[in-house]
Amino acid sequence: MAARRTELLEFAVLGLLHEAPQHGYELRKRLNAALGPFRALSYGTLYPCLRSLLDKGWISEATLGRSTTTGTTGSRRARIVYELTADGKERFQDLLREAGPTAWEDDTFDVHFAFFARTEAEVRLRILEGRRSRLEERLENIRAVSAKNRERFDSYTAELERHGLDSAEREVRWLNELITAERNTPTAAATPAPTSAASPATPSSTTQNDQPSTPFNHKE
Repeated sequence: MAARRTELLEFAVLGLLHEAPQHGYELRKRLNAALGPFRALSYGTLYPCLRSLLDKGWISEATLGRSTTTGTTGSRRARIVYELTADGKERFQDLLREAGPTAWEDDTFDVHFAFFARTEAEVRLRILEGRRSRLEERLENIRAVSAKNRERFDSYTAELERHGLDSAEREVRWLNELITAERNTPTAAATPAPTSAASPATPSSTTQNDQPSTPFNHKE
């Protein structure tokens, strides 16, 4: 699990740096604000990741000029800006092409979806279909457990189960809309996601024992 999260963080950092060079503060701010799995990301996690990417030659760093402050505090430390190298861009493209289960599980789907605008249409469709299958399996499990244990549940457990069922069903409907839009869109190497996918309102599955965070706030 730790290795997967490290790889996911590397993917997210490469994706953000693909847009423009950024310094550590900007990266952490965007990771916390936009990408669900990293909302509680600390500098103690981010900077070792950046160091690893530097060692692999996927990013480079440049130091901005030192600026001074007023008063007696002296000058502030120079700010380091990170940017992708050619190898880093190639690595990011390789990661964008991944379309197996690691791209559509709860802790990875949101990050892959965030970079759909740069992902090939065929890969986008495969990830969406894989995510839908994953949610449909979850729905079957929830319904089976509910039918078997309904009489044993107290009102709060039953309500939590209903909430999980509603959330999964809502995400399946959303995925069906995206899949339909993808299939009706002319194939392109990397076309922007449909308008509904680019909206800041996308759902996230939430079940009784599985409540992943999401980079967006879902609205019915």
